[in-house]
Amino acid sequence: MKRIRVVQWGLGAMGGGMVKLMLEKDGLQVVGAIETRKDYIGKDLGDVIELGEKLNIKITDNPKSILKKSDVDIVILATNSFTREVVDTLQLIAEAGIDCITIAEEMVVPEASEPDLAKTIDEFAKRHDVTILGTGINPGFVLDSLVINLSGVCHRVDRIEASRLNDLSSFGPTLLRSQGVGTSVAEFKAGVSGGGIAGHIGFNESIRMISDALGLGVDKIEEVREPIVSNTDRETKYIKIKAGMVAGCRHTGIGFVNGKEVIRLIHPQQICPEAEKAETGDYINIFGAPDIKMSIKPEIPGGVGTIGLAVNMIPLVKRASPGIKRMIDLPIPACLMGPEAYIRRM
Repeated sequence: MKRIRVVQWGLGAMGGGMVKLMLEKDGLQVVGAIETRKDYIGKDLGDVIELGEKLNIKITDNPKSILKKSDVDIVILATNSFTREVVDTLQLIAEAGIDCITIAEEMVVPEASEPDLAKTIDEFAKRHDVTILGTGINPGFVLDSLVINLSGVCHRVDRIEASRLNDLSSFGPTLLRSQGVGTSVAEFKAGVSGGGIAGHIGFNESIRMISDALGLGVDKIEEVREPIVSNTDRETKYIKIKAGMVAGCRHTGIGFVNGKEVIRLIHPQQICPEAEKAETGDYINIFGAPDIKMSIKPEIPGGVGTIGLAVNMIPLVKRASPGIKRMIDLPIPACLMGPEAYIRRM
């Protein structure tokens, strides 16, 4: 079996985890790593991700020096969250003739928030004969792809309500800042108003994906962000907060058709929820014929799930046609456990 050659771009909590997982997969070969952090450049990748052994792969901040179609099959991009922040990087990768998987949340369905940019990205991907997929645990799986798959047995869907109560403790500073973790209530509200605190990035994308897959015709989306105030001190590898500070964000997205609610997605996410005996989990309720109720307790771990999904999608992206792809455009993902997983047909 010919191994798929991968470059990892971004070596934060997610990128480093992806490298470690890919090293366990016989069908994948990590051949390069790109990072802008000055203290990483020139170091061995194995040292930076604390593997305990060297990989003989030097980290570079010069993408063009390693992005060569003859040497690389696909890039996993784990840097920013927004389409506008990754479009130039995606174009650089595409111009090298290399496929890409990005965990930028907006790229799961880029036309939902950035229709003009989505068209541009799709055009240059097709022009250079490459495939670009945005994915992750959420958006990308729990509150959209999984919902869609469950609806496949329904005769009729009247309304969908799904929630994800999850633990942010494994995530790094960039994502924690976007949730307002460590702010005061006043700072949280100001951050929401000013755009610095985004809460969950992806409700537009998830609601759009569900609506498109089921043909619901959602014509309006509303979002509400509320602070989760901690009654206790909490601490993770990346942050410490005191009682009275914000531990996370309760974010709700609602999709309407002609003024009627058809999709409600609820996402209270915080660090160390066990500190106040909050039970995490993923819950999907589809009301129709038949009703479907699913619960996963505790929730699918966010960081672990994003790492797994991005890596497991590699062979499917390599077999896809050029252009932007959504999770609903590709086969159902599966864990890469043996040779057959790498040769699944579209």
